[in-house]
Amino acid sequence: MSSTNIRLHAPAPGWAITADVVVVGSGVAGLTAALRCEAAGLKTVVVTKARLDDGSTRWAQGGIAAALGEGDTPEQHLDDTLVAGAGLCDEEAVRILVTEGPDAVHRLIATGAHFDESEEGDLELTREGGHHRRRIVHAGGDATGAEVSRALVEAVRARGLRTIENALVLDLLTDADGRTAGVSLHVMGEGQHDGVGAVHAPAVVLATGGMGQVFAATTNPSVSTGDGVALALRAGAEVSDLEFVQFHPTVLFLGPDAEGQQPLVSEAVRGEGAHLVDADGVRFMVGQHELAELAPRDIVAKGIMRRMQEQDAEHMFLDARHFGADMWEHRFPTILAACRANGIDPVTEPIPIAPAAHHASGGVRTDSRGRTTVPGLYACGEVACTGVHGANRLASNSLLEGLVYAERIAADITATHAASGLHARVPEPFEHSETPAHPLLAPEDRFAIQRIMSDGAGVLRSAHSLEKAADELQRLHTEARDALAENGKTAEPGVDTWEATNLLCVARVLVTAARLREETRGCHWREDHAERDDAAWRRHIVVRLNPDRTLAVRTTDTSDFPPTGQTRQPQQRPQEQ
Repeated sequence: MSSTNIRLHAPAPGWAITADVVVVGSGVAGLTAALRCEAAGLKTVVVTKARLDDGSTRWAQGGIAAALGEGDTPEQHLDDTLVAGAGLCDEEAVRILVTEGPDAVHRLIATGAHFDESEEGDLELTREGGHHRRRIVHAGGDATGAEVSRALVEAVRARGLRTIENALVLDLLTDADGRTAGVSLHVMGEGQHDGVGAVHAPAVVLATGGMGQVFAATTNPSVSTGDGVALALRAGAEVSDLEFVQFHPTVLFLGPDAEGQQPLVSEAVRGEGAHLVDADGVRFMVGQHELAELAPRDIVAKGIMRRMQEQDAEHMFLDARHFGADMWEHRFPTILAACRANGIDPVTEPIPIAPAAHHASGGVRTDSRGRTTVPGLYACGEVACTGVHGANRLASNSLLEGLVYAERIAADITATHAASGLHARVPEPFEHSETPAHPLLAPEDRFAIQRIMSDGAGVLRSAHSLEKAADELQRLHTEARDALAENGKTAEPGVDTWEATNLLCVARVLVTAARLREETRGCHWREDHAERDDAAWRRHIVVRLNPDRTLAVRTTDTSDFPPTGQTRQPQQRPQEQ
């Protein structure tokens, strides 16, 4: 795959460091990859957008799914994952996940993570939606992500890994042959506005997390602006399955105008017996699915939305009053504190909830070793599309995916190093002119994008809503392009303009794929195509960015992904955006 030659407008790098591997992101996937690469003797640098522990991992409440309990098997975990994925999982990718998962969890424990144990000293396992067995390890009741993040960050610091915090990655650097040669980045808070530099490395691991901030209401932190997916697209990589955005069914409802990161009410609350009810106290999920409240997330989110529509209500309720104060305080202290901080006491009253954007099942397309379609560029965690989630991620498989596939990436980089060495590559010079080649969006456009996406491409979608969203995104795109053409100027380079530009990039791809997929499958819900259509749509939508910023769209032949190293150029379907 060749680069598009599209770069974010930015000053020329004023400094550079070299490494064997640069890992972008510091969640479970990024830090696991970095620790494994460093342990193999590779000079590894971690670049992260905020502090080391500020990504999505820290906010994960539920836990990590793995077949660790008595009587449980990887095969059973595989079956539950395939069912949740609604016919679009890559079965081989899932098999890797569930078979390598238990050992990966034990290695995480060896790294220093402490999970909740029973009185007998065994791992205490809970159950979540879509799982037929208790197989979720958790920590601090409902603070699993915080414990995982703590253990990995401490390990990184103990081993003295080079880290660059408060740094937004800008673009992939490549050599004259199009191979990865590092990344450019902007360090914030260093006392200079143009803290642009570079890390030169022949292997780049994208672990930048999700893109939840493309919607007005999300469980994702403010840093989740799709930077990794946008970077990969500009680098010429393929992305897949971006239409499958999982909306978590039970997010604390803080009013119709609430924006930004919203507190999550973990699936584990339902796993321990909480009920979904309407304002009259009726359990509306009973009879809709054999698992009722513990059905896969797409089914529960749809059940909630349907009841809200029927009753013209802004939210539903999660009733766990029967837990009692002691259980709330010991099993779910984080959620209890979040509720009480917002004036709700779940011990004595039902919790108002509504679905909000939670997890991107799609992302940068990779193979089983985390390799993208760009040589030397890897991706893992939420930024990647490995094929394990299909059309809807099974609860608590995301931290597991980060662990398993990060280790596979480190193994591939190490094997490459052993076979031929990781030779430093000279980045191809890139002209940094005063006149931008491509426009940047104004900071306020971020909020416009979020409103457009929530209105037109949220839980409920239709041809009409998606067409309207596409038109409004196109208007933002055209206005920025025309302003640059007429005035030779664009928005000032900076974190807020780069983020807004990245958000528009991923929003365009998401809406294009959602318009094309004329069916309802997993977490993609088309009101105008209410049924799943396996004959036409049991396949993936793969998108690349063309040099003129149009989108090249194709569909795979089956639900399995073709190899990422393919040389054949498939027939393209340009989508003028």
